Amino acid sequence: MTGPLPRSTPFDLAFAELAPDRFPAIRDALDRDRVDPADRDAFLLNREVVTLVRELRPDEGAGEEIGQLAALVHQVYLFWTHGQRVLHFDPSDTERLLSPAAAAQVSPTPTPFYGQVAERRVWAEPMPGAPHEPLDGCFVHAIPGTPAFRVLGVFGLHRDRPGFTVVEAEGPPSGALARSDGSALYASLLTGGAAAGLHSLAGGEELLELGFRMSQRADALTNRES
Repeated sequence: MTGPLPRSTPFDLAFAELAPDRFPAIRDALDRDRVDPADRDAFLLNREVVTLVRELRPDEGAGEEIGQLAALVHQVYLFWTHGQRVLHFDPSDTERLLSPAAAAQVSPTPTPFYGQVAERRVWAEPMPGAPHEPLDGCFVHAIPGTPAFRVLGVFGLHRDRPGFTVVEAEGPPSGALARSDGSALYASLLTGGAAAGLHSLAGGEELLELGFRMSQRADALTNRES
């Protein structure tokens, strides 16, 4: 008896055809200039990267949207160059990931990965005032020379939807994260959400914490699936 088939990732839907054609040229240019791909500032100054971001930019894209696109291209490139590692957190894994006992301690430095949570289980308001969207998963990578990570949440991903929403959070583990209203981390903010077994991300700090928790479970989850 087999389980459900793995869902498509943002890479599958938006970059699988583009990457083999464009990413090797970026890799060669970074190698030639002796640039660490994880150094975002240097990565985004590369001519091949600048050209790609411009080509992918929406017609109306400017300001914050360009920043989100640049973050996505960087995270996806690191994901591609490190073997496209995907961690699948099934419903039970997702519940454990969001439990109080899963609070992140000092995290190891993981290989960049995409952690995919149980479908339509975790929700957030990616932009103030916008409708809540389900979290598909997170791209996660460590920032060189620091204890900090970058975690890019991908929301509203669906094969029939032209695009998705991304939000990035950056920083080191907080060690003592708590909500100002006293509710539990990841408690649902949707009406009836708790009764339906749903969870919510209340801001970037909770997204970042989720990335830390995923990274701490990366090796164990990979070993179980191999």
